[in-house]
Amino acid sequence: MAQLVTRRTLLQGAVAGLAVGGLAGCGAPPLTLPESAARGEPALGGTMRIARPAASAAETLDPASSLSAYEYLGALYNRLVKLDIKGNTIPDLAAEWSTNSDATQWVFKLRAGVSFHNGQPFTARDVRYTILHILDPDTASPQAETLLTMIGPNRVDAVDDQTVRFRLKTPNAEFPSLLTAYQCYIIPQGSAATIGSTGIGTGPFRLDSYRPAGAGSVVVNEDYFDGRPVLDRIEFFAIQDTSARVNSLLSSQVDLLSQTNMDDATARVVIGSRGTTVARVPDAQWYTIPMLATSKEFKDPTVRRAMKLCYDSETLLQTAIQGTGSGGWDNPVPPTMAARAPGQRPYDPDRARALLKRAGKDGLQVAIYTSAYEPNLTPIAIAYAEQARKAGIDLKITSVSADSYYTSVWMSKPLMVSYWYTGRPVDQLLNQVFRSGSSYNESAWSNKRFDQVLDSARADTNETSRRAKYQDAQQIIVDDGADMTPIFGDRIVGLSDRVVNYDEYGFEFDYLNIGLKAQSQ
Repeated sequence: MAQLVTRRTLLQGAVAGLAVGGLAGCGAPPLTLPESAARGEPALGGTMRIARPAASAAETLDPASSLSAYEYLGALYNRLVKLDIKGNTIPDLAAEWSTNSDATQWVFKLRAGVSFHNGQPFTARDVRYTILHILDPDTASPQAETLLTMIGPNRVDAVDDQTVRFRLKTPNAEFPSLLTAYQCYIIPQGSAATIGSTGIGTGPFRLDSYRPAGAGSVVVNEDYFDGRPVLDRIEFFAIQDTSARVNSLLSSQVDLLSQTNMDDATARVVIGSRGTTVARVPDAQWYTIPMLATSKEFKDPTVRRAMKLCYDSETLLQTAIQGTGSGGWDNPVPPTMAARAPGQRPYDPDRARALLKRAGKDGLQVAIYTSAYEPNLTPIAIAYAEQARKAGIDLKITSVSADSYYTSVWMSKPLMVSYWYTGRPVDQLLNQVFRSGSSYNESAWSNKRFDQVLDSARADTNETSRRAKYQDAQQIIVDDGADMTPIFGDRIVGLSDRVVNYDEYGFEFDYLNIGLKAQSQ
């Protein structure tokens, strides 16, 4: 990595010189992307190098923290349960689980014979300790709010070494899915004070070295309970600047770019360069345009309905990100999830204009905030503003520094473009981001009927009718909510053409099966 600065200088024009949408604007043909990463039989062993943007010098290997060094977590730890690509909850450290008739008690039976990297046996006491660590106010875990609505410190029982029982305050038939959050990786009992630097888990790799906001590495855990990983070693390099990360890939200094979603122009450079390619992760980015429901501009639901009716999701998808994703139609549940409600809302700019006139907002003028924080935010803002003009809405594109975007704009300005990563279970997505008063409710929207439908869904132990209720909640968001979901975008991940079996869901890598082709391949 010592040559990064000089290599970056040589390649700067190739990446940074391509403005967002520049090639598309010059009449370039649509970008052709592979449907998935290369598959094959990797060579056993080898070292993979990953470039990642570090959170800050305060980042930590504590999974419960809001400042966790994300890329290390899936290599070092396991959870009780995890999600598959369809959003189904499947086993991880738990072998099986069951509930009582009203879904107020959940019992998890744990895998036998699992040990932490330091040789300590994994037991139910570690699960209880991990959950209490998440709930501890001093930890300030993003997952604490979600779990505290259902459990408290005295409601998690280590029944015996292989059995954990959760006693819920209220019924929740989807409770296991809430333990799939990455903050719920299991840590050893008594490790809270040191886990941020030791990274001791049960995962497929063991920590070799780590420096906050700097370089680090993990090495293979030969005794991993689910079989030996393909790779021997993974090295992580913290490169904060997006262009610098891309250039480190083009100059063969790294093999994979983490948390770098490429715009059309950059992806063309990577695909067209020798030794590099891209992987396509369908609908991995959830883009939103929250309207602050407490603002004078958007407190009127009639105005919010007009803002939704004035744009067509499919057209915006093609214009903003060249069709690499799916139309959202203001439903926040990704198309890849089985729980998504069918259908789409209408597109009617004439009706939007009429609604604005009825609300006394004819010719509405407002700023729409955007940033280079994520490469597709500005193209989405521009495409939406262009369509909104057909309804007489004048949106002023206002760009803010990436460094301050989510501190000075998010949840404070009337209209902005935002994004999330998909991968949340449907119960957590709807409750954490849209329930009245939630700390992640970026539009400050509140709807009592919506909250009641969510409570009813959680208490419903019939899978079919429970899914129908979650779908009813989605429809309330579409009809009344203050968050627009114009599109879901495919994440375009840069990687060496030697990488095989790259797979991820919700930004979590498959560390077990990813590998490198043999040099002769």
